[in-house]
Amino acid sequence: MFGVAGTDHAWGPHEISGNAVRDLAALCKQETLNWDEWGRMTAAYEGETGPDYDQLIDGVADACSKADPLTLTRLLAHEDLAVPQRLVT
Repeated sequence: MFGVAGTDHAWGPHEISGNAVRDLAALCKQETLNWDEWGRMTAAYEGETGPDYDQLIDGVADACSKADPLTLTRLLAHEDLAVPQRLVT
């Protein structure tokens, strides 16, 4: 299982997808906190996303592993992945 030890928050594959989105943000120089959620992350944690979101997250993971700045920037602009201004420090 994946999650944050000592908490009740987000155990399982949805924690992995949330971390992938936060990794994308970090690679694009947007610092967030481990518990920040935006876009469809909350729905994913609640088990309310489907194959389309899974495919998007697969694309995020692939782009993060290659660290191609243009692809990362393009993905972060996606409406389901963009970090809201309220979280940008």
